[in-house]
Amino acid sequence: MNQLDDLVTAVRASSKYKYVCEDYVRNLGAQELARRANLKEAVKATKNKLHQVAGAYLDSTTRYAEWLQQLRAVQPGDMSALRPVCARIMSHHASTRERLASLDSFYAQTLARLAPVHSVLDVACGFNPLAIPWMPLAPGATYYAFDIYEDLMAFLHEFINLCQLHGDAQASNVLQPVALPQRVQLAVVLKAIPCLEQVDKSAGKNLLEHLDADHLLVSFPARSLGGRSKGMLNNYEARFMELISGHNWQVERFEFASELAFFITK
Repeated sequence: MNQLDDLVTAVRASSKYKYVCEDYVRNLGAQELARRANLKEAVKATKNKLHQVAGAYLDSTTRYAEWLQQLRAVQPGDMSALRPVCARIMSHHASTRERLASLDSFYAQTLARLAPVHSVLDVACGFNPLAIPWMPLAPGATYYAFDIYEDLMAFLHEFINLCQLHGDAQASNVLQPVALPQRVQLAVVLKAIPCLEQVDKSAGKNLLEHLDADHLLVSFPARSLGGRSKGMLNNYEARFMELISGHNWQVERFEFASELAFFITK
């Protein structure tokens, strides 16, 4: 084994990161090995980066088997009955917890011109697919979800099936292009670009340009995890305008309590 293999093994031996997609750990680890004096420092730095971009948003305990049992107790396809169960589960992830207060209006407003939506790609999704009961999806729509956690993706795969939708949830290195069997009507990238750009400065631009979708729903956080705004709305709006510069895309802006969203028609 080389140093990178040793680093991946050491990071994934941690209970906190054992389910993180190996390719994503390898990507981060290669960067840190190039910057650090030794393997021990690189392992520590890789774990710190994983915490910043993903681990800090998850509660310390996830109960996927228990949550799946609660979801399965609901009549299949009954979106109204799923909502309170999904809301409780979403409260265990910082990003979706922040959106709960505006969930009734978030998708109704941002996707009004597109409804009903027939196919969705959700990149770096976190717990966001649990908001499917609030989305204006067509019956039998297709939903693809991608994130770095293998256990989360297994859970969301079952949830998508419970919602009687087509599609899949897969663990992947979300910094790499997502291969889909078809072009989708809508790609969703919610509050993910700032995290991804901590690892790769070109991640946001690459995502927006190369996602195989007719429309994009992109958002940025309005506050830090600690609750401070610190001028974030202005900074992220400026960053978004940089990302789309040079493209003749139609853009609609939406501001909510916890995030700034943009609906893009390519």
